[in-house]
Amino acid sequence: MSSPTTPHDPVDTAAAAEAARDRRARITWSLIAEPSDAVALLACTVLGHTTALELAENGTSTDLLRALGGQLPSQAAEPGGMSPSTRAQRAMDRWQERRKVIDLDAVLADAEHRGLRILTPQDPEWPRGLDDLQETRPHCLWAAGPGILDQLAGDRSLALVGSRASTPYGEDTAGSFAAAFAAGGGTVVSGGAYGIDAAAHRGALAAADGATVAILAGGLDRLYPRGNTDLLERIREQHLLISEAPPGTAPTRWRFLARNRLIAALSRATVVVEASWRSGALSTARLADQLSRPVGAVPGPITSAASAGCHRLIRDRGAVLITEPAELLDLLPGGPAAGEGSWAVQDELDLLSPADRRVLDAVPPRSSITPARLADEIGFPAAEVEATLARLQLLGLIVRTAQRVRRAASTT
Repeated sequence: MSSPTTPHDPVDTAAAAEAARDRRARITWSLIAEPSDAVALLACTVLGHTTALELAENGTSTDLLRALGGQLPSQAAEPGGMSPSTRAQRAMDRWQERRKVIDLDAVLADAEHRGLRILTPQDPEWPRGLDDLQETRPHCLWAAGPGILDQLAGDRSLALVGSRASTPYGEDTAGSFAAAFAAGGGTVVSGGAYGIDAAAHRGALAAADGATVAILAGGLDRLYPRGNTDLLERIREQHLLISEAPPGTAPTRWRFLARNRLIAALSRATVVVEASWRSGALSTARLADQLSRPVGAVPGPITSAASAGCHRLIRDRGAVLITEPAELLDLLPGGPAAGEGSWAVQDELDLLSPADRRVLDAVPPRSSITPARLADEIGFPAAEVEATLARLQLLGLIVRTAQRVRRAASTT
């Protein structure tokens, strides 16, 4: 008979040690590789973070190229036409240069001093929505605030995003939508930027029962933009700030673009409230669509350049038209059911053929009729009318009693 497992079981000890190594490796990767470093993300996906880090620290570009099957993804900022071997060498160089100046224990101590916690897929708080990013899933996340991320990023989470150069119309819409959604117990996710993002966060903060999460492009030790410092501090005190960038990281354009995939993945749906033709908020909508998340857009005046991006999403990308807070629920899992105003529910009458609809329309709304009389009135053969009535009866649209038919109560 086997003895019960004890805290000192060798298997448990080995698993705990491996988990600790993986955690340290993930944090190290967040320090030495950019969020958009496709080669680093691929290496960690293929090899695991611990093995990939050992290769980055002690291996060569040839080792890296061999481990990844001879093909490496290109980087957005790299010159075109670069060979895989050159790309591997550039990756090794940038990782090793950063690794030389990193004191991981000092970074961890500083994070603890600042009240930051670090989340990895091993933690219960890790939201499973990030797993949909697959090979672009972040190495880890840095978090500040009392909110629990996996709870906030559940089925009642919604991204409200838009342009920094917003109009009063856009800001008022974002604030009122966010307040109504948060008041119903939802979580408003946005990027903490000026304009629509800030209006959405403020609206959520105004709701007593709601919550909001701000996902930043830089380190949580330097809140950006500075003009939103008070707002971001309120979110940190009451809810949650998130970043995949470690402390000391400055926000840059490419980090903002990489950050947008987290906004899309941490929300069950994305709504663009106001966006110009080339707004960065459109990339969040595109990423949400790639993750099979519903996308909505709020229309604006046809003369407003600030809403041209929203109109583009609706016209060309099939975004759901959103005109009031109640319609936000249609985008979420378990939205309004049939009979509660859900746009996604199709009327059974829409499934009828023109001939079936002709027969149904001829059935009196408040009395009954014989099939023979029905055939005479619409000029259809009796056998065809009988077949149609059988189909309508199966659909629950008519009721047959003796030799007569009448409308079902739901169709009168």
